[in-house]
Amino acid sequence: MYNRPQQSLLNVLTSTAIQQRSRICMLTVCQGSQNINSPAVPKPEENHNEDISKTFVNRNPRNLEQMALAVKDRGWNTVWPIKEYYHRLVFRRSQHHISAEVYSRDSVVPVLTCSTQEWALKKELSSTRSVSACRAVGEVLAQRCLEAGITRIVYREVPWTFRTESVQTFWTAMKEGGVVLSEPRRKFI
Repeated sequence: MYNRPQQSLLNVLTSTAIQQRSRICMLTVCQGSQNINSPAVPKPEENHNEDISKTFVNRNPRNLEQMALAVKDRGWNTVWPIKEYYHRLVFRRSQHHISAEVYSRDSVVPVLTCSTQEWALKKELSSTRSVSACRAVGEVLAQRCLEAGITRIVYREVPWTFRTESVQTFWTAMKEGGVVLSEPRRKFI
């Protein structure tokens, strides 16, 4: 007689354990549903490492240039060429060769260059000083500018040299290559 009540008590304990396990499984499966008999789900802890910093440091140095918000050095009004630019294009014709260079506002060393002295360009040209050489230099420099991410450049030439056919051809080759030869006005916020 004594064994039977123990077995029934054991059956009751195992059935309650199974019910508790089923409640836990129901909580993990349903996740969003609320059961009246289930315990309250604890709130997630706040992690202060994921807060947004009050002082933001821009790590892309060209981002402000592309939005026309970066500061341009003005220089003096009597200085030629003007100093108010992000990138400046310089086109030179010597006695034997043609070269074009792109300068940043911060450096004296050119960012990009192209010249008829380069062997890859020189072997394709019949003359390193002709109008077709100016066009070739313009096309190659435009491609290099786009690969470097420079899409807008200041190009100011002295008016009496700008009228020559070779400079006009270089200018059109740069524009056809996808480079805009003027920069946007600086926005003051």
